[in-house]
Amino acid sequence: MKKAIFPGSFDPITLGHFDIIERGVTLFDELIIAIGINADKKYMFSLEERKAFIENTFAHEPKIKVVTYSGLTVNFCKEQNAQFILRGLRNPADFEFEKAIAHTNRKLSEIETVFLLTSSGKSYISSSIVRDVIRNNGDYTGLVPKAVRI
Repeated sequence: MKKAIFPGSFDPITLGHFDIIERGVTLFDELIIAIGINADKKYMFSLEERKAFIENTFAHEPKIKVVTYSGLTVNFCKEQNAQFILRGLRNPADFEFEKAIAHTNRKLSEIETVFLLTSSGKSYISSSIVRDVIRNNGDYTGLVPKAVRI
């Protein structure tokens, strides 16, 4: 069984994440969307809200499981018996950053990282941009799944 972890903070989940998840779920038998917990980070949405956004968005998809974790992603992969980490790439800067993490993860474990390019119409969307639009009372509805539209 091919199992992958798609880790992130998902603060909030965006249509870019949605794109990677929808395409990634076709590649694996199970896709675990793993919300990382970082005590040093200030989030706009609570952990419970972020988890609910994702669960509501993918309630129709039995191959997707949503969980939270802390610590190294490779250790979490081992706990979940996942052989792959799924990551999305929007631009060359993402690639350089993610490549370094993938090489480090590969040094620490046997877990492979699989990269998917975000669809061209979604490559400009990031959670930080969405948070900025929300903070400034802008229309963010075209940037996130319906479950996030509060």
